[in-house]
Parts: sequence; C-alpha cells; structure tokens
Amino acid sequence: MTKIEYQQHLLPLSRQQLVNKLDQALTTDRFHHVLRVEETAIKLAKQYGVDPEKASVAGLCHDYAKQRPDEDFIKEIKQDGLDPDLLNWNNAIWHGIVGAEMVKHELGVWHEDILNAIRHHTTGAPVMSRLEQIIYMADYIEPGRSFDEVVKARQLTAKSLKLGVAYQTEQTLAYLVERDLPVYPATILTYNAWVPQNKGEL
Repeated sequence: MTKIEYQQHLLPLSRQQLVNKLDQALTTDRFHHVLRVEETAIKLAKQYGVDPEKASVAGLCHDYAKQRPDEDFIKEIKQDGLDPDLLNWNNAIWHGIVGAEMVKHELGVWHEDILNAIRHHTTGAPVMSRLEQIIYMADYIEPGRSFDEVVKARQLTAKSLKLGVAYQTEQTLAYLVERDLPVYPATILTYNAWVPQNKGEL
C-alpha cells in the first residue's frame, strides 16, 4: 500500500481517514481499483513533475461516487445548477462530472485541479492540466486492467502523457462507435483536441 502522509491540507482528512471512507462507499473490487489508480497516479506524478499528494487525493477520489444511486446524481445536478443536459446521461458520465461536486461537499476537497481531474477522468477535456492527464491515464492503465489496448497505452504513457491521452481517447471513441453507443459531447471535443495532431506518433 502507498505510504504517503498528507501535509498540504487539501482536504480535512488524513490519507487513512480518506481510505476508510472509500472502503465504506465502494465495493471491494472498486475499492482495490482506486488504490491501484492512486499508486499509478503517484508514479506518473513523480515522472512528470506533478505533486504526488494531489495525485494521491485525485486518484483515490476519482470513483468516490461510482456506486451512488441515480437519484443522488439527479438531485445534485438540480441543486447545484449543473448543465441540464446531464440529466440525459447516466452513471458513466455522472460519477466523474457530478461526482466531483459530491467529493467537494462530502469530503471537503476544494482544490480545483483535483476536482477537474475527477470531473474529466472519463470524458477527458480539450485542455487538461498535467494532473488531469495523469488521472485520466492512471484510471485506464492501472495494473488490474487487462484489455487488449492496455499494453500499448502503458508504453505510450511511459514515453509521453499527451500520447497516452491521445491513444486512450482514440480507443474510447472507437469502442463507443463500434457498439452504436451514445458519445458524450465532451468526448468528441477531447478527440478533436488531442488525436489528430498526435496521430502520426500513435
């Protein structure tokens, strides 16, 4: 398990207190996933010059709301005045974008870069900070993942964060289109911003 002591008061909890809350909020499989994402995010943070503590908090919190009932998300969207179009989507989109608001209100995380990393860890965004890119990739390439594309995703991410982001975005969009699944508009914007200019290196 990761040994990191929180020093920066990014939230009113120690790491162990945060881990305990996540253990209560998530299934065993999901809980172990977030621990692996944290581990991967810290490694990438050290490689790419990002604060490991922020990577730890964002990695642990990215799926905090993943197993909440739909009614919780709908209530949050309405109460916080979030984009009404969100009501047309589901947990796959909500647990990041709306889940970030739950992390803010329930766990006391107000650091905007961390919240954006949680918001965008599934859809990406046309402009992402290095921390956002790290959480986007850590969720995709953590050691428990075993789908066909993950080996190349890990290799590209080790070489360049932007290539990892471009590759994941390309693969995600292809996956959705091949299965005739709806594509969240932000995912298309992410694709346009990251994939065409990096295509030659993927």
